[in-house]
Amino acid sequence: MSKPEALQSALKSNSELPRHYRMMRRVRTFEERVGELFVRGQSAGSMLHLSIGEESAATGVCAAMVEGDTFTTHHRGHGIFLARGADPKRMMAEIGGKEAGYCHGKGGSMHIADMGLGHLGANAIVGGGIPAVVGAGLAARHHGTGKISVAFFGDGATGQGILYESMNMAALWKLPCLFVCINNQYGMGTRIDQATANPKLHERAQAFGLAAETVDGLDVEAVAEAAARLVAGVRQGKPAFLVVDCYRFYGHARKDKSPYRDPVEEETGRQKDPVAFARNVLIERGIATEDELAALDAEIDAEMDATIDFTTAQTEPPLSSMFRDVYAPEEPEPEPVRTRIARVLARD
Repeated sequence: MSKPEALQSALKSNSELPRHYRMMRRVRTFEERVGELFVRGQSAGSMLHLSIGEESAATGVCAAMVEGDTFTTHHRGHGIFLARGADPKRMMAEIGGKEAGYCHGKGGSMHIADMGLGHLGANAIVGGGIPAVVGAGLAARHHGTGKISVAFFGDGATGQGILYESMNMAALWKLPCLFVCINNQYGMGTRIDQATANPKLHERAQAFGLAAETVDGLDVEAVAEAAARLVAGVRQGKPAFLVVDCYRFYGHARKDKSPYRDPVEEETGRQKDPVAFARNVLIERGIATEDELAALDAEIDAEMDATIDFTTAQTEPPLSSMFRDVYAPEEPEPEPVRTRIARVLARD
């Protein structure tokens, strides 16, 4: 079907909430399947980071972006890329280290990129992707494209100097850049109020002359409205900074059981669930029924189940491809160490 039956009545309304809910539910379910792939031992590498609890940030901000806009993400960026139109099967294949993935299985969870969708790259280095949007913003201004570049990062990156250098340059040159801090309250195991004397992070951006505000990530509509408001100015060369307050449901990485958090805090924090909140609002407004949403959820479950089936059926990249996409096409590929050793030993 071209449109899920579960949203037929919802789509007749003027509200964007049904679309936001659908995307957040897809992000949530995809992340749950990512965790399952990890537990099965079928993900590439030993680390991956889930964004469960942060779905409104990805969905709300990406709703204000258009084709041709560019962005970078942090190590917790699966949901952001999905909200920008990524194919979940190719994403899962990349996380599984398979040839069919976006980076042919060589990027894994934390280094996914796709220039076709404007994804300039995820980055495992805290704040590492932020300066790239300054360059992209400069290029957009120079070519007069009217496009913007968005840097997504966590609250931990507010302790990195590169963020402040980037904000200063964007403000000085009036670049079409939006800095989005997804404040999930923890930088690894350190709570935000233990890492900074002033947790009002948007005030730091205001000091550089950026338009800045904080929005409650519980409400995806509020996030989308704040993002749209700031993006309108960004496209006019007025860089901005948006903080989306949310709560990281689980530990820093999939293995982390978050022993540094009090169980009562976790239970309270998980009440701030943007997916559940949006679902309740849809029902309360009469936009969708429980049965319609249950049908939609089932459809999304099936879609994301298929990502794991797809991934497990794919092959790993051949050893011969290790230098592909690493060097320029016209550059000769370096000789692999094992080949060089075999050649040297063959002389004897």
